[in-house]
Amino acid sequence: METKTKISVENLNLYYGENHALKDVNMDICANAITAFIGPSGCGKSTFLKTLNRMNDLVENVRIDGRVCLDGDDIYDSGMDTTLLRKRVGMVFQQPNPFPMSIYDNIAYGPRVHGIKSKAKLDEIVEESLRGAAIFDEVKDRLKKSALGLSGGQQQRICIARALAVQPEVILMDEPTSALDPISTSKIEELMEQLKKQYTVIVVTHNMQQAVRVSDYTAFFLVGEMVEFGKTKDIFSYPQDKRTEDYITGRFG
Repeated sequence: METKTKISVENLNLYYGENHALKDVNMDICANAITAFIGPSGCGKSTFLKTLNRMNDLVENVRIDGRVCLDGDDIYDSGMDTTLLRKRVGMVFQQPNPFPMSIYDNIAYGPRVHGIKSKAKLDEIVEESLRGAAIFDEVKDRLKKSALGLSGGQQQRICIARALAVQPEVILMDEPTSALDPISTSKIEELMEQLKKQYTVIVVTHNMQQAVRVSDYTAFFLVGEMVEFGKTKDIFSYPQDKRTEDYITGRFG
């Protein structure tokens, strides 16, 4: 099977002021696959995830050098429109964060921002996105009610639907199940399997079993360095670096 690179990262370094938070990261992320980032807390996984749609631009004193190319275009090029970039590379956060508005308006928000006004078109996008996030049947009779009235697991799927509504190409997930119960977690994991058919999915997880269950590729980070990257089954069965082995066998972390 031919694997196509969706995002290519070359010699990426990130500094918070004096702190060198990401050190010389190089990685090719495959299209239509799930790539997991694992490693102990504070090792740079989420920071690296946010470099992929320039969310770190919003943080003071951040300096980035190196290249991050999406379909061959450097997203840090001065001509890159970050609004358009974040439409192409959507993000789902650790804590479900639906807007304090109806379920319908949560999903329609992005398409409206991008200029879609037609009610028929919005109706279609809302239904498709909710179906895409495997939650349409649960909420179809309460689309006008507040999204805040849903359970945590449902809210997280609403956030995924909201990300899907602007038709992204890549979905970044920052520990999307860490605040959820086991049943909701397994629903989101099943959903990720479905999503990779259409999207490139990148997930930060502190749960190694989750990485094994859902991801095709895994990168192990330690203190800002990407120690090892490869097919998930290889990383967990035959780690090449002693630090990876120590981490996945629970010797630290």
